This record gives sequence, C-alpha cells and structure tokens, in this order.
Amino acid sequence: MRVRPPSRPAVRLATAGLLLALWPAFAQAGDPQAGRRKAGQCQTCHGLDGVAKIPQAPNLAGQQELYLKKALTDYKTGARRNEMMSLVAPALSEQDIDDLAAYYAAIPVEVKAPP
Repeated sequence: MRVRPPSRPAVRLATAGLLLALWPAFAQAGDPQAGRRKAGQCQTCHGLDGVAKIPQAPNLAGQQELYLKKALTDYKTGARRNEMMSLVAPALSEQDIDDLAAYYAAIPVEVKAPP
C-alpha cells in the first residue's frame, strides 16, 4: 500500500495553524521605555546606548529582539553561560527580558563602509 504525501494546501494550512498557535510566544512585546529604565544595570558592560564598554561584552544596539529575548532567557535558565550574565540574568522577570530586548533592538545602528 502506497502512502500519499499531503497536498500543498494541506501543508500550507497546517503551517499557518502552527504559526498561529505559536504566535503568542513571540507576540509579547516589550516596552522600550521601560527597558531603558531597566538598562541601568546593563550599562557598565553593554552601555546605555548598546555599544559595549568592555572588550568581552557584545554590542546590543540594533540586535534582533527575538535573539535578545532568547539569549537573556537562556542565561536566566542556565542553558547559556557567562560569568557575569549568570549572576545578573536569574533576577530578571519575563517582563524585564521583554522590555530590555525591545529597548536594545530599538536603538538605531548605522553601518558604514570601512575607510
């Protein structure tokens, strides 16, 4: 007996349903203004402007919001480790993470060609 693969419309419908089911996890938007207020604890390493102040810290300005949320969540849960972030991230609430990610993602970045 031969099994037929699902039709394209069925695959599209299933994909759309999956995206709709997952949307609430991605749709929770942070508040950039609240994130700016919370970023005071981040500025020593990452700068209030999102430009790293020490060589070991990454620039956060203009990073994708979903990436920042994932990274902070991973530091919080221990899935990702860094000496400093492993101390700071566990105290962050989900709302703190959303707000900080929204703030740093909203900082405009200008890319220039090297001289």
